[in-house]
Amino acid sequence: MVVYALITRQAFRRYLTYRGALLGGVLANTVFGVIKAFIMTAVWKQRPSIGGYGLADALTYVFLAQAMIGPMSLLTNGLDIPARIRSGDIGTDLFRPVDFQAYWLANDLGRAAFGLLGRSVVPFIVGALMFHLHVPADPRVWAAFLVAVFLGTIVSFALRYLAAMSAFWLLDEKGVTGLANVLTSFLGGMIVPLVLFPAWLGHLARMLPWASLVQLPADVFLGKRTGAAIGGAYLFEIGWAVALLLAGRLITRRARHRVVVQGG
Repeated sequence: MVVYALITRQAFRRYLTYRGALLGGVLANTVFGVIKAFIMTAVWKQRPSIGGYGLADALTYVFLAQAMIGPMSLLTNGLDIPARIRSGDIGTDLFRPVDFQAYWLANDLGRAAFGLLGRSVVPFIVGALMFHLHVPADPRVWAAFLVAVFLGTIVSFALRYLAAMSAFWLLDEKGVTGLANVLTSFLGGMIVPLVLFPAWLGHLARMLPWASLVQLPADVFLGKRTGAAIGGAYLFEIGWAVALLLAGRLITRRARHRVVVQGG
């Protein structure tokens, strides 16, 4: 475990060097958050409550979704596996004395921690200064929210890992990762809350793993889930994380028999 903790720390420090990308990401997340907030305000002025969400809930959701773009890597795959397959460096990765999937999970947790601290805080603070947001005063809600975010990060990694591993067979994974990013943006609730979906589609989306990325953490933050319902949300995230990680382990085992090292 110490090795994986060091990998996580090293990944965090590596992303810390990309200060220009950090500033660009913070600015983009903030600006688009403000634009979406104005749109939501116009929609909610027509109907004061939609799916149990008032205007303050909807605005809070907008800036929570913007804050989740970094840690959940909602718009990009964020894993270097395909590039290392094309360069041939994946051969070195497979022979490292650490578990291949756990190595990439530890690396991704470092990236996610950097994304949470570096890209999430500023957009939410700006949103809170410009709009009336629902900010819980109970520290237990914040703690429950952070646990939901952590579990959602693992689900996010497991989904992106499966997409990235397709490069072992396709070499160019852009089609698969592009489709995965679209599904993440739509079904994860990044564009709009799932409560705005038609009833049947919203119910279906809440049963899929992408709901762990934005909707469930936001529900905990907004107090839509309390008590035992929070435990149910955790079990949902843990169940999908375990299932997807097991699928990733199976894919990894098959990929080891199909390694194509280019230029080596």
